[in-house]
Amino acid sequence: MRERSGIVVGGTPSTERPRAWRVLTPAVVLLSGTLFAVSAVNSDGTDLRPGITDLVGLVSSEADEYERLRSRVADLTEEVNVLTSSLADRDVARVQGRIEEYADPAGLVPVEGEGLTVTLTDSPLGDDDTDQPERFLVVHQQDIQSVVNAMWRAGAEAVTIQGQRLISTTGIKCEGPSVTLHGVPYPPPYVISAVGDTAELAASVDGDRYLTQYREQSEQDDILIGWEMEAESEVEAPPYAGLLDLSYAEPIA
Repeated sequence: MRERSGIVVGGTPSTERPRAWRVLTPAVVLLSGTLFAVSAVNSDGTDLRPGITDLVGLVSSEADEYERLRSRVADLTEEVNVLTSSLADRDVARVQGRIEEYADPAGLVPVEGEGLTVTLTDSPLGDDDTDQPERFLVVHQQDIQSVVNAMWRAGAEAVTIQGQRLISTTGIKCEGPSVTLHGVPYPPPYVISAVGDTAELAASVDGDRYLTQYREQSEQDDILIGWEMEAESEVEAPPYAGLLDLSYAEPIA
């Protein structure tokens, strides 16, 4: 008798493999069912990877969560200020006086009045609609910075992006399909508003060479990058409500 792959040639077939499969098959089915059950419980009936295919939706969700936390911080800060002001202490009063003196130039008090709003947004054209490179079809951080700088040059009293007050330490960074401001990602359109003399603000923006090129591209049929400028009779710039601590690198000892 000769054996080949677990079968005895010329004799009675071996029963080892059938016995093994009778044991393994139920085990595999049981394991698969367990994995499906665990996935269903963890996902709670939803996608286990929400937002992965929708970057804009993910950015919007993160921005909304930041707004919720920022509002909470503002409420707690107000409580601290009320408690602090109720202390009958000379040293505390002196420090509070110095804080109030610098609060306005630091962007920590609200400002409102006439002003200007500029809105930038990505082009509606896709890769199949134009031969222009993609970099011409999306808003970049330098586009936003150019608008902000033009407004400051015109003597703006306050500037906001997406309703967030800009201060001396504000950084604008382009990250993927969004622009990050104060550590929070925002999707387009990008709304930039300034409180100040409307005519001077508009003249400064119109006279900026970089923005002139941007506006020209907004009128090209094969680019159509979004541009809108509007004079406002009333612009509100809320106080900066983020963290004031500076983050910086330190050399390794």
